[in-house]
Amino acid sequence: MKTIMRLYRLKKMTELLDKKHNREGFDCGKELLNNYLKTQAGQDIKRKLSACFVLSDAATNDIQGYYTLSNNSIPLSSFPESIQKKLPKSYTSIPTTLLGRLAIHTKYQGKGIGKILLIDALKRSYHISQEIGSFAVVVDPIDEDAEKFYTKYDFIKLPDSKKMFIAIKTLQELFT
Repeated sequence: MKTIMRLYRLKKMTELLDKKHNREGFDCGKELLNNYLKTQAGQDIKRKLSACFVLSDAATNDIQGYYTLSNNSIPLSSFPESIQKKLPKSYTSIPTTLLGRLAIHTKYQGKGIGKILLIDALKRSYHISQEIGSFAVVVDPIDEDAEKFYTKYDFIKLPDSKKMFIAIKTLQELFT
């Protein structure tokens, strides 16, 4: 993770998706994620349903990759028992941040951009959690490859669910 942090510092930062970004040429190999960026992301942003952050080529505004963040909550009963014991029983739902989508254009896959975007999303989520309560960052992997990706970065599978999480407390160790 420390090597990734060094890489992250060297790379261009992400920015919020806006009209200057070229969405039409984006292809990550997953039609669901392509269509989201091309047809729904702008509406979700306007409706304040999610924020979409992109890494783009400065000269062409072609999108190399993107991710979305939004507020979320997970039932207390969905967490592993060891974590449930540490949380107040008065909370039936635990506030979290949802990393809803993360996608890399096919021509940039395998070059570390996924790692860079994940670190950017986690760092942003950690900083937001300092002002608005969030116990963890939650993901819902689209497929087995995505699940392996998140597992590699210490995400924990929620029992009886395909969702995974990483605690903000873990991110605190990385970003402070």
